[in-house]
Amino acid sequence: MSNSSRMRDIFRSKTSRALDRIEDPREMLDDSYDQQVKLLQQVRQALAEVATAKKRIDLQGQELGARYQRLAAQAQEALDGGREDLARAALERRALIERQVANLQQQYLGMQRQTEQLQDRERQLSEQVAAFRIEKEAIKATYSASEAQVRANEAVAGLGTSMHDVGTSLERARDRVAQMQARAQATDEMLASGALKDLTAPADADIERQLAAMQAKSDIDRQLEAMKGTGASAAGGAGRPGGAEDAGEWLSIGQGPTGS
Repeated sequence: MSNSSRMRDIFRSKTSRALDRIEDPREMLDDSYDQQVKLLQQVRQALAEVATAKKRIDLQGQELGARYQRLAAQAQEALDGGREDLARAALERRALIERQVANLQQQYLGMQRQTEQLQDRERQLSEQVAAFRIEKEAIKATYSASEAQVRANEAVAGLGTSMHDVGTSLERARDRVAQMQARAQATDEMLASGALKDLTAPADADIERQLAAMQAKSDIDRQLEAMKGTGASAAGGAGRPGGAEDAGEWLSIGQGPTGS
């Protein structure tokens, strides 16, 4: 496989893995869940803001209610003291406060309805988010199990990018080993034929090697002639009469016959 082909395979593999991550349903489910949680938080924040404004209106209403009661007492006290004009002024202020209280009451009731609506939305959304989370985790677990099964099946079948890379590396290693073995055999043959010279060998080593081969052949021929003439076993391999063996007899192997 050429380098350009390997680079294309690597780029294609990385691109495929990137697309798989983008299209991973687990990540999409997590993103959807995060969006729902953020929306739920916004609803709860709005509910807290409405509750704060409602409480502020309630405090204003309580303050105006206290003034309303106090002005009634003051008008009665002024009237009892013969100050009808002062009693009229207190009643006029009391009427103004009454209109302000009526306005606050409308605002308070509107916020009360808004609070109830937000509470209902918050409750529904909380249930939806909880149900979605359970279903999300179930789908993610199923997808992860299926993904693991696919990878295991691909590994068993020898498919997939990683197994393909392993097979390619193994094939290249086998080719390199075969090439190196052929090269070693070729250099051995060339050394044996003299086409290559062993620079580390002593001078005239080639002549000595050929002479040693001639001597070995001559020894074999001589042993064959001796065996044909006497019917004895191979030179240097006969035992002593009676089957007794000398413990140091092996030291004489290759030293020629001990007696003529």
